[in-house]
Amino acid sequence: MTASEPHPTADPPALASGSAPGPAPGGPGTKAGVLDRAHRALSVGTVSVVLLIAFEATAVGTAMPVAARELHGVALYAFAFSAYFTTSLFAMVLAGQWSDRSGPLAPLTTGISAFAAGLLLAGTAGSMLVFILGRAVQGLGGGLVIVALYVVVSRAYAEELRPAIMAAFAASWVVPSVVGPLVAGTVTEQLGWRWVFLGIPVLVVLPLALALPAIRRTASGPADPDAPPVPFDRRRIRLALGISLGAGLLQYAGQHLRLLSLLPALAGAALLVPSVLRLLPRGTYRAARGLPSVVLLRGLAAGSFIAAESFVPLMLVTQRGLSPTLAGLSLAVGGATWALGSFLQSRPRVAPYRERLVVLGMVLVAAAILTAPSVLIPAVPAWIVAVAWAVGCFGMGLVIAATSVLLLKLSAPEEAGANSAALQISDALSNVLLLAGGGAAFAALGGGAVGAAAHGAAHAAGGSHPAAFAAVFLPMAAVALAGSWVATRLRT
Repeated sequence: MTASEPHPTADPPALASGSAPGPAPGGPGTKAGVLDRAHRALSVGTVSVVLLIAFEATAVGTAMPVAARELHGVALYAFAFSAYFTTSLFAMVLAGQWSDRSGPLAPLTTGISAFAAGLLLAGTAGSMLVFILGRAVQGLGGGLVIVALYVVVSRAYAEELRPAIMAAFAASWVVPSVVGPLVAGTVTEQLGWRWVFLGIPVLVVLPLALALPAIRRTASGPADPDAPPVPFDRRRIRLALGISLGAGLLQYAGQHLRLLSLLPALAGAALLVPSVLRLLPRGTYRAARGLPSVVLLRGLAAGSFIAAESFVPLMLVTQRGLSPTLAGLSLAVGGATWALGSFLQSRPRVAPYRERLVVLGMVLVAAAILTAPSVLIPAVPAWIVAVAWAVGCFGMGLVIAATSVLLLKLSAPEEAGANSAALQISDALSNVLLLAGGGAAFAALGGGAVGAAAHGAAHAAGGSHPAAFAAVFLPMAAVALAGSWVATRLRT
């Protein structure tokens, strides 16, 4: 993430190489920070964009069941989620090449425009198919934005400031994770579900007005303006399409457990596996030291935790009789502990121990996932899940923010976009695959409809057998434990 027009108060070679920064903005003796005069508009603008995207992501699940019912598309409910993830996988690869070729400004503005267009399309949809199309356009925008933001951080912030801005990105999810479902529920009941989608595009104007001039000044243009333009790698674009189509087919097969589902499952695997192997850094799947292990760990952490978390409210409602509100609140405190973990890893004093903190974080994640299904035993109090998930979210805060920082540290400026795309692909793809695998195991052991279960629709699986939940949580805990070993291989 180095600017073609260097920041007037930063040392360009330091930003490019990750070496010690130049003089702090404001003159000798002034300590640089993400809210100093040189970075304030950029930091506030980009964090506000992340905040609004986080709010939409946490609010959409509340409005989705009502939207599906009113659009007579309950049978297509799961595709409203999978459409977002599959198109974002393609957009991540495109954003990585685009950012490395001409800077992050164009993919970021295009991504935000596409995200807003998708919200408008979904909010005005007259049928479920149009609604799903809107979600797919949102996914394209979201994939472009997340990778472009990483490149902005790489170019506009010196290495010692990156942990702090990554922690700020993580913290921007705290308030939406707590109040997003409540606000979305109120809006849905009082104004209608459409306003959950139509309200966000208006709110994003001010953050863009703050961030875009700063990005144009500090992070526009190619990483090396003297080098010849890097052409788009059409092979990588085709591989990205293979990943998106393959992930979509596998998710479809996982949601329809019948013999004919083997055909889309095999076709999806044939497209997905070779594409992933060619797009991720060499050595990723054998946990080679350094960058490959960082990318692999991100997938293991995100996939295992998110797949397990998707079933926590459903387990509490169907097995312990909690109301959906109480079940959702059991996860609310996790937003604060996630931000705390991100903040802790951002402290300069802990920088030499960042890799060790990642190992600790993965152990905490595995412990949380392993503890959660203990509430299937009636004698275990239900509040144990809230405590376990708070601990697990603290571990995730350490891991997710630290892997982002380590990835940028290990990436040359001209490779920041491609490597950031690889990190996000690992994250998103593991979410899709592990959620599909966990959902298939859940359904096979009497858990009910996979698509509904994955998104907490408790009424669809009221008779779920406790073993169905164990079949989700125990394998995910094993994946997280494997991640704790991979975390020992982050140093080159």
